[in-house]
Parts: sequence; C-alpha cells; structure tokens
Amino acid sequence: MSHRRRFLKGMLFAPAAGAARENPVTRENRRQGAANWQLTRVRLGKTGGFRSPHIEGYCSHQSIEAGETLTIHCSARPAASFHIEIFRMGYYGGAGARLMTRLGPFDATPQPDPPVGPKRVRECRWAATTQIQIPKTWLSGVYLGRLTLAAAPAWQSYIVFIVRDRRKADVLFQCSENTWQAYNRWPDDYSLYTDPRGTWAEQVAVSFDRPYGKYAQIYEHPLSVGSGEFLCWEFPLAYWLEQHGYDVTYCANRDMLDPATAGRGRAFLSVGHDEYWDLRQFHNAMAAVQSGVNMLFLSGNSVCGITPYSSSAAGQADRVLTRTGRYGGLTEAERKWMGNLEPGPNEALLMGARTIDPPNGGGDWICTKPGHWIFEGTGMKQGDFIPGLVGWEFHGDPAEIPGLEVVAEGIAHKGGVIPAHWTATIYPGPKGNFVFNAATIWWAQGLSSPPGHMLPWSHWVRPHGPDPRVQRITHNLLRRALAGPVR
Repeated sequence: MSHRRRFLKGMLFAPAAGAARENPVTRENRRQGAANWQLTRVRLGKTGGFRSPHIEGYCSHQSIEAGETLTIHCSARPAASFHIEIFRMGYYGGAGARLMTRLGPFDATPQPDPPVGPKRVRECRWAATTQIQIPKTWLSGVYLGRLTLAAAPAWQSYIVFIVRDRRKADVLFQCSENTWQAYNRWPDDYSLYTDPRGTWAEQVAVSFDRPYGKYAQIYEHPLSVGSGEFLCWEFPLAYWLEQHGYDVTYCANRDMLDPATAGRGRAFLSVGHDEYWDLRQFHNAMAAVQSGVNMLFLSGNSVCGITPYSSSAAGQADRVLTRTGRYGGLTEAERKWMGNLEPGPNEALLMGARTIDPPNGGGDWICTKPGHWIFEGTGMKQGDFIPGLVGWEFHGDPAEIPGLEVVAEGIAHKGGVIPAHWTATIYPGPKGNFVFNAATIWWAQGLSSPPGHMLPWSHWVRPHGPDPRVQRITHNLLRRALAGPVR
C-alpha cells in the first residue's frame, strides 16, 4: 500500500471530536466569534525595533481569577486617546476569538522608559490607565486586549493575560509566559539573551512590569506585538482543543508554584517553547506525575533554564524572573557557551528526554515504533515521517526510566549542517498514567492554522501546517489520558 493510501486509510478512523459530553468549553464556543480581533495597523518605533511606542501597555498579573481586579498600564507617544477591546482566544466557529468587552476611551500620555536596574532588569512603574474586575462569567482562557488609537491611522498593539480558575478539568493547558518574558526585548534589546557577557549569562533578570515587544527570535511576526509568544507557538493548540470540545482550563507558569494546580487536570500540557521554570514548578510537576497526572510535553527546549521568581520593586510577588542555573547541569560542550550556571535536577527524569547540544536545528519527525498505541489510526509505518515538524529546538538523550520507549527519533541539523539526535519518548507513571514528550517546539503547528497564524522557518526547515497524523496522535494521547482513573 502506498504511503498516500495508508495515510488516507488512517484518517478514516480519526475521531470527529475530542469530547462527547457538554462542558464549559463547548458551551463557550457556541457563542458568536469575532471576525475582527487581529492587529491591522502596527508601527514600530524604529526600523528593526521591537516596541510600538505609539500605543503599548502591560497588565498587573500574569494570570488572574474571575472576580479579581486587573490593572492595565498604558503609554502613548505622543499623548493620544485610545480604547481597549478584550478578546478571549478559542475556536468560536473558526473565528479564533470572542469579543468580551470594550473599555474606554482613555487618554494616555508618554510614560517614562525605566532605568536599567540590577541584573540589567527594566521594570516599568507606569501610572494605571484603568482597572477591570474580571466578570465571574469569563471562562478560563488566554485573553488579548487590543489597544487602538482613536485618531487615524489608529495604530494598535496587544496586552495579554490569562484567566485561571480552580475547577477540575480534563485538560490543563499551561502557558509558557516565563519564556515569553525571557525573550522579550522591550524596550530595546533587553532580554535574558542580550547581556553583553553572553547569551546565557547568569544572574540576568527580566520583569513582567513592561510591555511585550514584537516576537523576533527566529522570524518576524508583527501580529505578535504585545501578546508574548502565545500567538506563535500556543494558539494553534488552544484553537484545536476547543474546536474538538475538550474540557480545557488554562494556567500560567507561575500558577504551578501552587502544588494543587497540576492536579486539577487529568492531562497536563506543556506547549510550544516552555524553556524556563522555577525549581518549585519542577518539583510540583514531579509530584503530579507520582500522583497519577498524565503529562504531555508538546514542546521543545522545555524545563531547561532555572529561573526563580522574586518580587517587584513595589513588592508584588513573582514579577521578576532571574536566570540562575541549568536543569541537569552543563555538558562540557555546553559549558563553552553557557558559562558556569548552577546545576539543577535532570529534566529528563520528568519529561523522558531533555534539551541537548546543539539545542536547535530542524528535521522531519520520523516514526520508529509504529506498533505503539499512539500511532493507532495514523497509517504510519516504520520510517514514515511528518515533514519539517522538528524544530527549531527539541529534546534527546532519553532518561533511564523503567518502561520508557522511544517512539520517534531522527537527526536535526543546526544551520543545515551540524547534526543532533532528537528522541520523542513515552514512559509509564506509577498509577496507570504516562508522560509523553513530542520533542519539538513545533508540534502545535501540525494541529491547526488559526486566523492570522504564521508558520515559522528556521535552520532551513519549516513545518507544513496541519497534518492529520499529528492530529490523530494527539487525539490518541488525550483519549488514553482521559480514559484513566479519575483522581
């Protein structure tokens, strides 16, 4: 049977939906979607810059519960009137978002750029523009606030925050806002990676009290201004989960400091680029696996840098992130470019595999254990591959965990030249649960392509977008996770 025929045969058995029962997500997604939620008019402060000083802002919290009050801080240069539209991101019949409320108009003035503080941190102390008490009716999710100037040409940017809850759900979607902030170059090249001492200098800090600039790590993404990295790496998975009716609730990296958080979901998802974790996150995730939580690392370069939280200058907890170490310690090769960061526990003992050296590159995702249940209904045979799905960072070096299996593996090439051996793994937990590691940042690119989504390109490799085999594998993983015992 040809590869094409096997592929199509497998798709005949793909689930039509990920959840058969009514839940808060299915009810929410029957509501009217918003056709107009994207940024239309974006202007950066300078050619090659990262910020949009004409209108920009940030929120007082990474995540917040319904009923609590969110403060929004905005600046306009020159002074201008503007309004804010807040959207919840989801499926909504393919629209991708729902308009929740419209705030304003407000008058914004130029707010000062913060000085360079200890550890090269840039921490804004802008006056509050407005506050909103999150309505009790707002479902957990990722929310974008679109800031739009009143006067033509009406420049725009985003703010972003997560609404969390305390309910138990089938799926817990952890956003990677630590990594969003680590790579945030606002106002002018001030990320964890732009210290003059080197890209992996230790004791460098970033603050959540500043706007998110444009994403510009591996490709230009003007749609992203103000939204962190959510639209780049995480939105395709959120869109797909809600399209298929999964009962999903959302949290921030910071929420994993609470040991009870991971236990609220039967399946915990690490998504996209989830590089930076506080040590308390790691220990709570390890405990969750022992308690029976299924973990799906649909991500790459995850749990790599140790970044403890500290309070802001104003005393608000968990608003500053400092890089202090490397999970698993450094190999001799890594020490040449990572310096002498303090070692932490081996992240492969949680995920099954870990970031290797070289850490980035690109390649095809190659099936090496077609008889495994994750491949049921895909039609994949030994050596069949999903083109370009591995990148731009990945995992390898499988841990010695009883029962661990390598289900896909291959070679990714840094710069199209330097090889690295990546491995996708799965291992059994102690209570009938499992931990899956997809070993690529780009897994979500194979699930959906929401409105406005841009496919990445790096190391002369790119993913091809939605692939029914990636979709079926993900359905299989979630179906098995949700069929397990309710804790």
